[in-house]
Amino acid sequence: MEKFSLLEAVAAYWPAPNVDTDMIIRVERCTRVAKQDLGRWAFEMLRYLPDGSENPEFVLNREPWRGAKILVCGENFGCGSSREMAVWALAGMGIRCVIAPSFGEIFFGNCLQNGVLPVRLPRATVERLGAALLARPERASLSVDLARQTITDAAGAAIAFEVDALKKKALLEGLDAISLTLTREAEIAHWQARDRRRRPWIYA
Repeated sequence: MEKFSLLEAVAAYWPAPNVDTDMIIRVERCTRVAKQDLGRWAFEMLRYLPDGSENPEFVLNREPWRGAKILVCGENFGCGSSREMAVWALAGMGIRCVIAPSFGEIFFGNCLQNGVLPVRLPRATVERLGAALLARPERASLSVDLARQTITDAAGAAIAFEVDALKKKALLEGLDAISLTLTREAEIAHWQARDRRRRPWIYA
């Protein structure tokens, strides 16, 4: 998993509420497209017109938000089905951080397992950030500092956010669930040795 420490990048504001995982990646793409190619199809129903051309109305098809690495979104982002491919698709198109008032809970966890940082902020704060991004497109960027747990806007105002300590460690060090467990390999080996003495029949 790619490490996440300090992300300074273009941020796009998309305030639509209840964006579900089917909107992020269509179900048929989940079975027919390789993981590394899913980014091409993220938000397919919004990014492309029926003839296959780009939809000029969709925020991620417009400058300066094309290629944004940060999404500032509406409430309940990532609701719907539990498909992990939705996060793979976001990551595949370069998204590393999603900021919203609330998330689908399974989607939230899938983000943390795949190197994408989901940040919950109060609705008023999200709307203020979004309004600033729209008002001054030439300054449509944010700085996300995971170590300090702050988001800094183009005007220099810092906003604190919460993140689980273990998930923070995993993101900072680029550790997936297995790698994170193996950081405690010595403790595991010590427990196994003690348990072998106590219950030798288990290891026969």
